[in-house]
Amino acid sequence: MTSTDSDKLSPRSAYFIFVLLFLLYMFDYIDRLVVVSLFPYIQEDWGVSDTQLGLLISAVYWSILIFTLPLSILVDRWSRVKSIGLMSVIWSLGTIACAFTRSFSQLFMTRSVIGLGEAGYAPGGSALISALFPENRRARMLGIWNAAIPLGGAIGVALGGYVAQRYGWRHAFGLVALPGMLIGLIFFWVRDYKTVELVKFSGPLGDAASRAMGLKEIVAEFAQKPSLIFNNLSMAANVFVTTSLLTWLPTYFHRLEGLDMTQAGLKGSVVMLMAFIGAPLGGMLADLQYEKRKDSRMLFASLSSLVTGGLLFIAFAWLRGGGQYVVLLISGVTAVGFVSASVAVTQDVVHPGLRAVSLSLNVILQHILGSAVGPPVIGALSDVLGLEKAMLFIPALNLVAAVLLYVGSRYYTADLAKVGRVPVEVW
Repeated sequence: MTSTDSDKLSPRSAYFIFVLLFLLYMFDYIDRLVVVSLFPYIQEDWGVSDTQLGLLISAVYWSILIFTLPLSILVDRWSRVKSIGLMSVIWSLGTIACAFTRSFSQLFMTRSVIGLGEAGYAPGGSALISALFPENRRARMLGIWNAAIPLGGAIGVALGGYVAQRYGWRHAFGLVALPGMLIGLIFFWVRDYKTVELVKFSGPLGDAASRAMGLKEIVAEFAQKPSLIFNNLSMAANVFVTTSLLTWLPTYFHRLEGLDMTQAGLKGSVVMLMAFIGAPLGGMLADLQYEKRKDSRMLFASLSSLVTGGLLFIAFAWLRGGGQYVVLLISGVTAVGFVSASVAVTQDVVHPGLRAVSLSLNVILQHILGSAVGPPVIGALSDVLGLEKAMLFIPALNLVAAVLLYVGSRYYTADLAKVGRVPVEVW
């Protein structure tokens, strides 16, 4: 896209909307991951297994998996900002409902409602940011936005353990739900960009429309671009890693070091919080060479994946105590280096009228192969081998991601050249 994407919106207004998006993403992940630090309390009350605890995380992701595509079509064809507002209300109500559950099955169902609400947020938010800021800053802004994920996750884990220990685990759900709902309601009055028609454009800036896109051409936007396919598969592998770490690190410290869950949750949340540095830093580094070398985003993501896998293997295989924690802190920075670049690719190489759908397809693969299976798989391995050995399986997925990103980078420039240059008007 050209700089005309944000011509009708002042920089001040664009950044105001961006701040709201950041805060809402933060509360999204607070609501999503507060349950992690509640695991020992839920297990004590209901006698559930580690596999079942992992399913409380994957319930959200399976729900997102089911609903993200239809909701992303709503985002692209109806309204980005109204969809975002509606989604936030739904996931907040789902979080509040978790406080009133009386069995594992009830909690599983309410966690699924959280996923329903969150299914349309990431596609809507990424599409809105891609329209508000120019292409050469896209990975950078998406990186800063995605820094809300580890920040929200860290706050959720730390706050959940604190509240549960003092007031009971159900109170933690009620406490974190309301702020996100209030911020989400603001989006019903936020400026949006005009829905982009699905038209095949000609000319360097989309100044001459030829005809409406057919179904085959829409499908081709996703199925005939190898860089997008490899990028999406790599993101699934990397998200398997990050979701498994987010889920199991607090319990890992609790069991191996004998810490109570408040201490273990805080220790795990600090590792997650390092991604607050890694996500925007990754975006800036990925954009650094973009004007000179278009495939630099995917190459950087490949390198960061490889480095993360090495660090995690060293930490879980050979180190314990302070040395292990230092390496885990460093891996907390590198583990999300791929995020901003990979999300930017989903927006770069598709028609601007299909950006939310593009990210939703990415999310579907993320959850089928990554976040929905990571926590229960590591939980199942923990039930059989113990959590210490189960964590050793995580770094292998980083290596898979690194290879996929490198292969995909070979096609990126050619796929980018196929995208029509279409101006996006902000109302």
